[in-house]
Amino acid sequence: MRIAIVTDAWHPQPNGVVRVLSSLHQRLQSAGHEVMMLSPDLFTTIPCPTYAEIPLALFPFAGVARRLALFRPEAIHIATEGPLGWAARRWCLKHKKPFTTAYHTKFPQYIHARSKLPLPWLYAAIRRFHAPSSAVMVPSPSVYEELTHWGFKNVRAWSHGVDTALFHPQGKEALDLPRPIHLYVGRVTVEKNLPAFLDLDLPGSKVVVGSGPQREALMKRYPEAHFLIAHGDGELSRYFSAGDVFVFPSRTDTFGLVMLEAMASGVPVAAFPVPGPLDVLAEQNPQTPAGVLNEDLAAAAKTALTLDPGHCRAYARRFGWDRVVEEFVSFLAPVKP
Repeated sequence: MRIAIVTDAWHPQPNGVVRVLSSLHQRLQSAGHEVMMLSPDLFTTIPCPTYAEIPLALFPFAGVARRLALFRPEAIHIATEGPLGWAARRWCLKHKKPFTTAYHTKFPQYIHARSKLPLPWLYAAIRRFHAPSSAVMVPSPSVYEELTHWGFKNVRAWSHGVDTALFHPQGKEALDLPRPIHLYVGRVTVEKNLPAFLDLDLPGSKVVVGSGPQREALMKRYPEAHFLIAHGDGELSRYFSAGDVFVFPSRTDTFGLVMLEAMASGVPVAAFPVPGPLDVLAEQNPQTPAGVLNEDLAAAAKTALTLDPGHCRAYARRFGWDRVVEEFVSFLAPVKP
């Protein structure tokens, strides 16, 4: 099948959406599908306001239309609600082509945190984007319930997977710091709620691996913490493995793929009992836990340190990519010639 995937999030952006779409792209191709990624690197871009590391395609409709017409896709998936997503949506509606979408990021929550615009307005705008979609793919049951509450239609639960070959236990040598090492990996942005982690009174060291618009301010505010950038997947996987507990302070993630990557690396998770962590850890066995959820994040981190790394690895291995790809293909809407 010829599948066009339209995304405003793509390399070199270091985030979970890019990780999911990259893995999906590779595995679809391995399964024999022909995949075209319509991404910002194919267009003239400008920096995203308040987040300059994210490039936004500038007036992309003509380019999107040309590429879709030439590719003649048998299925179209719009992964993001940015300029490319809106351009592809417009083309599909103009030519009466069915398409699917995905809800990877809680944009209404993020925009509300920055602008204080009313949440009902923001959800209405995102709902309008997804309304013509044949299937709105969401990464967790809690997001399914949330969008259903806000009036979204055709919502489908679509699980995510983790690359257990890339993320695996490989020693602690990558971080030569006082232990235990409390690790966070991900975007350094206001919605990730990093002060809730960095304010904690914890023994050993706190390490933040990632980039984002809040990084410089947090480095000044928390000089005792260690802020690092991973150069490539190999270094990233070594940082994951070098941690003793992965602290995930976000309260607004739709899923939180980094938690699976940490557990695949043999590192237990500490997080708040909120959507995202609740979904990722929903199936853990209380007798062989891989993470701890507690409104007292410091207590969660201290308890997580006592967990068996082997249980973490075994739990992450349950999130295989075969099921993810099968579900994705089953949700696609065939495009008639």
